[in-house]
Amino acid sequence: MSSRVDGGAPRVKNRAPAAIQITAEQLLREAQERQEVQFKAPKQRIEDFEELHEYRGRKRKEFEERIRRTRGKMREWQAYASWEASQGEYDRSRSVYERALDVDPRDISLWLSYTEMELKARNVQHARNLFDRAVTLLPRINQLWYKYVYLEELLQNIPGARQVFERWMKWEPEDKAWQAYIKMEERYGELDRASAIYERWVAVRPEPRVWVKWGKFEEERAKMDKAREVFQMALEFFGDDEEQVEKAQAVFSNFAKMETRQKEFERARVIYKFALSRIPRSKSAALYAAYTKFEKQHGDRSGVESTVLGKRRIQYQEELDNDPFNYDVWFDYVRLEEDAFKTDLEEGGDPSPDKVREVYEKAVSHIPPGGEKRHWRRYIFLWLEYALFEELETNDFDRSRQIYKTAIEQVPHKQFTFAKLWLLFARFEIRRMDLMAARKILGTAIGMCPKEALFKGYIQLELELHEFDRARKLYEKYLEFDPTNCTAWIKFAELEIMLGDSDRARAIF
Repeated sequence: MSSRVDGGAPRVKNRAPAAIQITAEQLLREAQERQEVQFKAPKQRIEDFEELHEYRGRKRKEFEERIRRTRGKMREWQAYASWEASQGEYDRSRSVYERALDVDPRDISLWLSYTEMELKARNVQHARNLFDRAVTLLPRINQLWYKYVYLEELLQNIPGARQVFERWMKWEPEDKAWQAYIKMEERYGELDRASAIYERWVAVRPEPRVWVKWGKFEEERAKMDKAREVFQMALEFFGDDEEQVEKAQAVFSNFAKMETRQKEFERARVIYKFALSRIPRSKSAALYAAYTKFEKQHGDRSGVESTVLGKRRIQYQEELDNDPFNYDVWFDYVRLEEDAFKTDLEEGGDPSPDKVREVYEKAVSHIPPGGEKRHWRRYIFLWLEYALFEELETNDFDRSRQIYKTAIEQVPHKQFTFAKLWLLFARFEIRRMDLMAARKILGTAIGMCPKEALFKGYIQLELELHEFDRARKLYEKYLEFDPTNCTAWIKFAELEIMLGDSDRARAIF
């Protein structure tokens, strides 16, 4: 049927199917039938006390041998002690546990197994003594304290449970331990005791969440004066420092929400505003969101607009923190402040422009990097908007003039200039009835950095003032600057034609 090739695997000669096919199901069934039966130890039945004594002696000898070989393995000790307890030999079981505790007195599972054995045997006093020893030796193990307290409460020994809690609290345990103590007092209606525990808790761990829990507890038991006192104590503890107020945002928020639930809307508004006035906008997004929601539900139109305005300020500041050279965001930001200023003005208020000025100053302080003109265009428009705001909205003309001058100083005129900046400065001086200053500005611009737009703007200004002789001189300088500019020649000739001087026009052509 088959033969080997070079000592390798056999080669099958006949590839035809076998006459009798064996299925996988048949193979599995045969394997199950042929499987050997596992050995089972015979059951032993003890008929008299002599056999029982012999059996116990044999088992004890086995356990002693095992713990002698693995003295530090607590599972062997526990198995030995549990077996003794199962035989009703509680004194022997205790002896084994005590020997094990001499080996490793800090093994938590050993203490728990020991106490469980005593409780199963209904030896309550023994279990109490064990818990007392355990918590004295291991006061930082919360599980032992919880078991001890549970035992006392299960036995309806509430004073004893309270005494255990008091011993535990001296070690200043985790928050769950304090909460367990408070819940026990609540279960038995001792609310004043629970309040006193809260007071001790905040003395040990004066964190915002603990103050908030105490305030909510007093509110739930309808002690509103006490709840307000708690929150006020918390605010006095944290003080007015910016860092501390930021840390106590949860206290402010929950204090305001409590006042809102009590229909004390003005109190809540004062709390929100006090906190927001002391925390930077970028760090108080959650508090602002809560304040916005409060104003939408309980505030008037101006209050809602004010909170929405604050939220948008935070959004713009976050964007500018990521990219301070994003001038489009600066434009949106200053328009937001200008609109708020104008709205207050229209409503008959006396708003201060300091906020708008502050935003403009921050915006123009970010000078564009690099020496390309395209990077400066949006930046220069910020200066122009700033100057127009001071002129038109606040009527501070000296400040507006200074803004124009500072903007001109910022531009590197040897590389490029902005005709619009010079022309708007000149137009501003004309509106202030100072024609000489306007001409001086434009003359300085043409002398420092002449360009076509400057000449056109200066000429248009003189034509509007009907100063035609000055316009002629400007056209002459314009053509000296750029004699190849055909449009300038044509405009010069058209001026002469308009003035009726055909000879001059003919000479120009």
